[in-house]
Amino acid sequence: MSKPSTTLIHHPYKPPANFAAPQPGIYKASTVFFADVAAMRARDWKTKAGYTYGLHGTPTTFTLEERLATLEGGTGCLLVPSGLAAISLVAFAFLKSGDEVLIPDNAYGPNKALATGELANFGITHRMYDAMNPADLQAKLSDRTRLVWVEAAGSVTMEFPDLPALVDVCRARGVVTALDNTWGAGLAFAPFDFNSSGQGVDISVHALTKYPSGGGDVLMGSVITRDERLHRALKLTHMRMGFGVGVGDVETLLRSLPSIGLRYAAHDRTARELARWLSGREEIAQVLHPALEESPGHENWRALCGETDLAAGLFSVVFDASYSTEQVDRFCDSLNLFRLGYSWGGPVSLVVPYDIGLMRDANVAPWPHKGTLVRFSIGLEDVEDLRADLQQALLQM
Repeated sequence: MSKPSTTLIHHPYKPPANFAAPQPGIYKASTVFFADVAAMRARDWKTKAGYTYGLHGTPTTFTLEERLATLEGGTGCLLVPSGLAAISLVAFAFLKSGDEVLIPDNAYGPNKALATGELANFGITHRMYDAMNPADLQAKLSDRTRLVWVEAAGSVTMEFPDLPALVDVCRARGVVTALDNTWGAGLAFAPFDFNSSGQGVDISVHALTKYPSGGGDVLMGSVITRDERLHRALKLTHMRMGFGVGVGDVETLLRSLPSIGLRYAAHDRTARELARWLSGREEIAQVLHPALEESPGHENWRALCGETDLAAGLFSVVFDASYSTEQVDRFCDSLNLFRLGYSWGGPVSLVVPYDIGLMRDANVAPWPHKGTLVRFSIGLEDVEDLRADLQQALLQM
């Protein structure tokens, strides 16, 4: 008879099958057991027909991948440790020395930093283009362009581009398009099928840190595609780079995901109400929110998101140029419910002031405003409480 220490490790008990509950089972594994050598040799880590090693998937991670693919309308999904890791995975899967990537000037800042850092070190060049001008993108495509990033709405400045036109430009040249779909979250519009036209991007990247998590406590990203060839290339790079995610974080995402639609709509409603209210304040020169008619690209948002009428919970304001940076900083510091912090999509409203001059290349698309920009991420607090907080802070300037 085995000793207790061995029996506890190799215990014969197995719970009965067919257990069902609201939340899926959580499988924590690096090592995966095989029934025999034949099974070990026959198993292929590149498919979801079985399991080989925890890094390549467990029932838990496969479940989240399939649900996310359904959310965004794709067929293949890969999980990575963050939204920036998702951007990096796409870059390393499709770019090599001598290639070029084009990035919109209003894109997520770390995407640009990746291009000027690691990609440049590897001999990969990049150029910025005006996201609001498809002709500028077309003029900048070259024989070396292998990847074009698109983003809707633009990070921080919130312009909403004509995504179908940008994708058409790339498709005519056979260039892969990748969308940072964190803002749309798979809810505002269908990234692979704009307006049920059959037209869409090739790859959708999503910072699951934001709306899918909803708690401000998880870092994770996803890369989704409908193209099996692209998915296989991404999967191979994913394996070689050793990307993996913690199963505890996957569990949190699986628990949060069913409520994403309700939360997204709540963020959206409150954000629009506050954006409209701020647009009437004399301190504010411009409110940047795609659902507001005066915001750049509103018609593009309406054309793409009109069926859902969704616009996330994010917007920016430009203060009148008569207010100094110090005064705007005082406004931010005077807020009580809005907390100073990066990211968005969580229950707590956030605020961040930005120096647009440090973020935008004036040679691509000159920034038309002289005042200081502040971005708000609207949480799940009561709208009247948030409005009162904004009002009292404006009086402190």
